[in-house]
Amino acid sequence: MFTLASELTRLLQVQGKIRDFLLGIVWWMTVAVPATYTNSMLTYMQSKLAIQFRTRLTKHMHEQYLTDMTFYTVGNLDDRIKNADQCITVDTMKFSTSLSELYSNLAKPILDVFIYNYQLSRNIGFEGVFIASVVIQVSSAVMRKYTPSFGKMVAEEQRLEGEFRFRHSRLIENAEEIALYDGQQIEKNVLDRSYYALIKHVNRVFRIRVPHGILEDFIIKYFWGACGLVLCSVPVFFPVAGIAKLTNAGGRTESFVTNRRLLVSSSDAVGRILYSYKEVTELAGYTSRVIGLLDVFEDVKAGQYQKRLVSSVSTESNAKTLQGRGNIVQSENIEFIDVPIVSPNGDVLVPKLTFHVKPGMHLLIVGPNGCGKSSLFRILGGLWPVYGGTLHKPSHRDIFYIPQRPYLLLGTLRDQILYPDTIEDMHKRKVTDDDLLEILKVVQIEHIVEREGGWDSEKEWMLALSGGDKQRIAMARLFYHSPRYAILDECTSAVSMDIEKIMYTHATELGISLLTVSHRPSLWKYHNFILQYDGQGGYVFTKLDAQKRLALQEEKTAIEQKLVEVPKLQARLQELMEIQQAES
Repeated sequence: MFTLASELTRLLQVQGKIRDFLLGIVWWMTVAVPATYTNSMLTYMQSKLAIQFRTRLTKHMHEQYLTDMTFYTVGNLDDRIKNADQCITVDTMKFSTSLSELYSNLAKPILDVFIYNYQLSRNIGFEGVFIASVVIQVSSAVMRKYTPSFGKMVAEEQRLEGEFRFRHSRLIENAEEIALYDGQQIEKNVLDRSYYALIKHVNRVFRIRVPHGILEDFIIKYFWGACGLVLCSVPVFFPVAGIAKLTNAGGRTESFVTNRRLLVSSSDAVGRILYSYKEVTELAGYTSRVIGLLDVFEDVKAGQYQKRLVSSVSTESNAKTLQGRGNIVQSENIEFIDVPIVSPNGDVLVPKLTFHVKPGMHLLIVGPNGCGKSSLFRILGGLWPVYGGTLHKPSHRDIFYIPQRPYLLLGTLRDQILYPDTIEDMHKRKVTDDDLLEILKVVQIEHIVEREGGWDSEKEWMLALSGGDKQRIAMARLFYHSPRYAILDECTSAVSMDIEKIMYTHATELGISLLTVSHRPSLWKYHNFILQYDGQGGYVFTKLDAQKRLALQEEKTAIEQKLVEVPKLQARLQELMEIQQAES
């Protein structure tokens, strides 16, 4: 293009060469077509390269993040990564974009400097402002007319980015419940669907930008350039008042134009090299963040955690316990043999815990707050490490966990019952929607199907349902899966005692062994063993006689009420004695 521009400049100096000059303009416009296409495709391919980098990296991170409960352990047992969602969503995007721009920001300018300087070493060194302004205004209006609504596209992209980030935030917020449900595969599918919806939109925007970039590049770089050359030719071919007509061949002018363009391009390349230092530094920062996250994933999967301990007692006294590791044995029964209950902060809640639960046993777990009731379930669910002793437990699918605040996923009403199964798993089990409706009838919530718009209705169920409805959905989920063991952590606190009775009775009829944390005496009759913590590191594991315990509880309550009256009776007695003394 530089040579062609110089040739056109030379023709301006040769009288009577209007035909050759116009042919040169036509050739200029012809060359502009592949040039604009090449430049736009370079930008397009750079964007596609960034998307490919991000897609492969995000897929790899999801594989690492949503296996072996890494999403839970990264945030709860390790301190190195405070915002894994930010790293996976934002940092990965910026890393991929910065890496794809490395060629245009550094390699290409360096190559341009060599080429332009080489050409300059071989060579030596306007008019019509009003017309040029009119042409620019008209062509700008044309570009504005054919410019897509990029503002709306950017807004939609940000919305999809926000939804993708929000789904990661929900995963972190509900990590414990999801991990105990073993629902990471479902969550991975939710994240993947959200991500690919975003990428589909981004690819559409890229495809729209290609023709727009061609039009913009063609008009700004070449059409305006051609118009400028035509306007510059007016004083040469036509007499213009106040300007001497050019008649001599201008070798010096040709050389000046060529070298001026080369010099401008070379200086621009040098400037881009100088500015690229900051971009390379940013790329190094993004790389450090991404690599650091992947390293933490590998460490926590290998059981290597780094967490600052804030135990309420001296960590030195617990050092031996914290450094140890116990054994986990696959078994049909649940059995803790000298297993310490240790919180992630380093508190040893129970030095050695021993108890067992076999099919047909129903265990009630009671004790003051912070004594280790829920901690026991986290160890049983594989969320916390076993620091000593031996833990016998069945497979993850044989233990089902229902917390006080049930987890409801982003999906249909049917998905809430099936979780963590999918509809394909439901069909494999030969379960129909009618079977699910029968389960809802057990917990007396069958009307919710019609009320919420059918089984395929999708809502933010955490907001759409009341606390009692959520707990009934969770129990319906338990009845659908019918596991060997169920961990019930205050899971009936928002339902009436009548519904609670129906839930526990049906669970025992299904042959599910119950491990319940609750302070409600109404639940004692559904259990035949009790594990009671004293809050000081001690415990008692024994058979539970519900009727005897209820009788003792009633007697205790009656005595406590009488003891409350003792100070009043003593005061009245003292008053009567004083009256007697006064009368005597």
